[in-house]
Amino acid sequence: MTGPRLVRMMHFTSKPTVPPIRIDKHGDGRFPFDGFSPTPSGTMMAHGHRSLRLFPMPKSDNPPFPGALRLFSAVVIIVLIVGAGLFFAPALVKPRWPWPVTPFSARFLGGFYTAEMAVMAALLFWNRWSPGRLVLVMAFIFTVIVSAASFINLGYFNFERKAAWLWFLVYLASAAVSGLFLWRARARPSAKGVALTPAWRGYMSTETAILGLYGVGMLLFPRVVSSSWPWPVDPFHAQVYSAIFLAGAGGVYLLWKNAPREELLVLGLAQFLVGLLAILGLVITDAAVHRIDWTATKTLCWLAFFGWIGISGVFKFYAASRYFGSQSAS
Repeated sequence: MTGPRLVRMMHFTSKPTVPPIRIDKHGDGRFPFDGFSPTPSGTMMAHGHRSLRLFPMPKSDNPPFPGALRLFSAVVIIVLIVGAGLFFAPALVKPRWPWPVTPFSARFLGGFYTAEMAVMAALLFWNRWSPGRLVLVMAFIFTVIVSAASFINLGYFNFERKAAWLWFLVYLASAAVSGLFLWRARARPSAKGVALTPAWRGYMSTETAILGLYGVGMLLFPRVVSSSWPWPVDPFHAQVYSAIFLAGAGGVYLLWKNAPREELLVLGLAQFLVGLLAILGLVITDAAVHRIDWTATKTLCWLAFFGWIGISGVFKFYAASRYFGSQSAS
């Protein structure tokens, strides 16, 4: 047979030589043959051949979380607005807080809740495994420790008020939800990370150790460690503050092992805000009550410690921003 009949017969009888793309349960495209792999630029590279410009590859290593987590993030942000009020409107929020707080403790807690609100906003915006892994790990550590400290110090709470019950409800629910999502994704590896230099890895391991040891000290020896703070800190507040440093240590440890760009950006933002707002809160509060000895050694050490946390966040934020810029340019 020749001519058009032969062409039509070849068209109907020939079989494709390349198997189709499979879609797994996460919706990621899997190519069922060896010899090809996705590159960071979204092209397919044939080993030993020139690159073939195809459609951008899906983010198989950074899948989205279910929409339920985005709803959870939105609810947490609403709750954190109240906590941030301790910094921006302490006179309004302090009378409604679950336990009595001093002016300095109110501003310090309010500053941290403001930083936490920014972190949860990042999770609400991305709602992906990265930065979700970082945010959920830090949230789980913080809520578990604060819940434990609250149970140990029940005498600080007035359970005749709804605020005390809401405190425990919010923290236990947050710990359960963040723990559940982490457990369900426990087998998933982290997203592709930024290549850290040996100097960065050494610094971040040191940072993990400092934050972790300081947090453990505040938790187990609250009177001793908190005696170095510029204002009097009771054991309950010291144990609550310990959760901030332990959550930070957990976050830095994750990025020391592998640093996805979104997580580096979020951690840098969180550390910058914690350091900045802690110092700013001390300055603003003392301007009203005049109780801080600014020349005392413990005050200078405290300022240096939180200044270091803030500057460390700036460097992480800058490194992540440069990485985002280079990716956009490429």
